[in-house]
Amino acid sequence: MIRKSVGAATLCAVAYLMVSGAGAQLPMLSEEERQANIELGLAHDTAFALYETLHERAGGGDRLEWDALPDWSGVWSRPIEHIALFDPLQSRAEPPTAQLTPDYQAMLDRKIEMVSQGFEYDPLGRCDPPGVPRWFTEPFLREHVITPDQTWLLNEVANEVRRVYTDGRSHLPEVDRFPTWDGDSIGFWDGGKLVIHTNQLSPGQYTRGQPDYSDQIEIVEIWEKVDEDSIVVDVWAYDPPALAAPWYVRQHYQKLSNDDGSLRIHFWHCFENQNNDVFETEEGGTDFVDFDFTDLDDD
Repeated sequence: MIRKSVGAATLCAVAYLMVSGAGAQLPMLSEEERQANIELGLAHDTAFALYETLHERAGGGDRLEWDALPDWSGVWSRPIEHIALFDPLQSRAEPPTAQLTPDYQAMLDRKIEMVSQGFEYDPLGRCDPPGVPRWFTEPFLREHVITPDQTWLLNEVANEVRRVYTDGRSHLPEVDRFPTWDGDSIGFWDGGKLVIHTNQLSPGQYTRGQPDYSDQIEIVEIWEKVDEDSIVVDVWAYDPPALAAPWYVRQHYQKLSNDDGSLRIHFWHCFENQNNDVFETEEGGTDFVDFDFTDLDDD
């Protein structure tokens, strides 16, 4: 069965709802733009092939100078209008917009059936990081640090920091690669756009009740600050075992009002109380380790 507890994560979510500026106008993606980006993904067999095309179109990209860095300062978050789904255009009642392979569609169907029976397990319950690509969906605080040779994309959840190397280096040799939560990211600047390719990712799920992805997943991203308070990210996910076609989505992040400086990213430690010490049951549900609903000390 699933039990619910109130902890630091819940309090952070409440704070997020209070400061997110719900109702603000978000940059819109036209159907023509969306279809063109879907076709762009379909025109390439791999994520790296798409990345190389974008690199060629940008003439090899631009090197940033210290005296002319893009200003992505401030505290940001995913807008409240976008529920925790990988594709913001999807509603919770709709199936994912991804084209899944038969095996991964069967896995998703099984997951949904288990949830309908009250059984659900989420690795975040044991304090695993979200990892990429789930990283995109987390509705908490974010910051960006831009230097000529690296850009850091910081997510408050699990203290995740993605380092995007923009100094011209390539990925690690295949013999040295191994899956990690956030993978290995290289990129380049095309004017005000940051283009990224990420590999070496660990398997996971896009978010609760959504498809799983394998350790073969690779991601291409194009980040752009389109106005003072909005960053949009075009994302293509390639995952041959799980996806029958690249999954294209557009993410949005909103700059939060922070005139008094009270919003700041703190260290994320989800084992703040025993409510968070969970494990997966044999039935596929969630239970707590040595937990009861009394005020008595365990002595």
